Amino acid sequence: MIAIPSPLFPNTGLRRLRVGIVTETYGPEVNGVAMTVGRLVEGLLARGHSVQLIRPRQHPRDDPHRAGPLDVWPVAGAAIPFYRNLRIGFPAGRLLLERWRQAPPDVVHIVTEGPLGHSALAVARRLRLRVFSGFHTNFHAYSRHYGMGLLARSIVAYLRRFHNRTDCTLVPTEELATELRTLGFHRLRVLARGVDTRLFDPAHRDPALRRSWGASPSDPVALYVGRLAAEKNLQLVLTAYRALRAIRPATRLVLVGDGPLAARLQARHPEIVFPGMRIGADLAAHYASADLFLFPSLTETFGNVTLEAMASGLAVVAFDYAAAHRHIVHDQSGLLAPCDDPAAFIESASRLAGDSALRWTLGQAARQAVLAFDWERIYQRLEQWYLESVHEEQTP
Repeated sequence: MIAIPSPLFPNTGLRRLRVGIVTETYGPEVNGVAMTVGRLVEGLLARGHSVQLIRPRQHPRDDPHRAGPLDVWPVAGAAIPFYRNLRIGFPAGRLLLERWRQAPPDVVHIVTEGPLGHSALAVARRLRLRVFSGFHTNFHAYSRHYGMGLLARSIVAYLRRFHNRTDCTLVPTEELATELRTLGFHRLRVLARGVDTRLFDPAHRDPALRRSWGASPSDPVALYVGRLAAEKNLQLVLTAYRALRAIRPATRLVLVGDGPLAARLQARHPEIVFPGMRIGADLAAHYASADLFLFPSLTETFGNVTLEAMASGLAVVAFDYAAAHRHIVHDQSGLLAPCDDPAAFIESASRLAGDSALRWTLGQAARQAVLAFDWERIYQRLEQWYLESVHEEQTP
């Protein structure tokens, strides 16, 4: 969706910037990084800036095009193994060198560290452009789940070299910034994530959708939203679900998403509901129509789905890190388990299975806890950092 500059997001008296955003994932692809980048692009456009969006070509007719202040440059890419719906961008140094010499951006923001991002960094450094980067995915943690654990140290070394060549690396939590500093990453700044509390709202609860899941109004529905993949620790959700059913046999489990484990899970667990990938108002209805949210992942840099579940009024069970650590107060706005204690995760989920009053209380508090985290604050902070960086470059 393309945002049009609006008086709701004024940039009065501030310089209009040209921002080059380089990313190997973007909507309509569905994942946390694509969603976050889409939000940032919308915010920049709405505040009067122009954006050069460099991303992999998403279909054969995906040609370069301009829509007002948004200039889209699709480049060659290929499908990512294990994720058929995502692509990786090939190096595009020659194209970027030509385009950026003709129309240099004030700031280059590299979202992903793949071949496309690497080539963009090389060109930006050659042209002495200001460069921001984003650390969005724990590739070094993911590697252990795909039989590549021995490569984790090499992956960290590559990421450190990449990000330390930029002027600033943006991370979503102070916790992650601390971890990366211990690994030798420099010039880190925390840029939090927001949530659309108008879209994700308990008001979107849909009794007909619950009936399609086989759930009565009083049956607890546990929900997971995210990739169905090894690094998401889904076995813990399945174990917790068995514990929930031991307490309330009518409990239903809904796994929203797609991924390399989808077919196997559906074949082995016909009792579980698999709606597939959902977006927009449809996704919001799935959140609001559940009763508790189980998020077992330990490989997130943030976990946007945690905020979406909280905004939807769900009682969340998660490990005490990333978005949950920042936004949930244990026993007040959700339930947190220590990161090394899966038994505590299951115990917390079990508490919610037979206690509808507790689910309601935690869900209401969760909603209130995230109402203040709108995207406008994030747009303002990023814009300020961009402007400061450009000013530093121009100051003798």
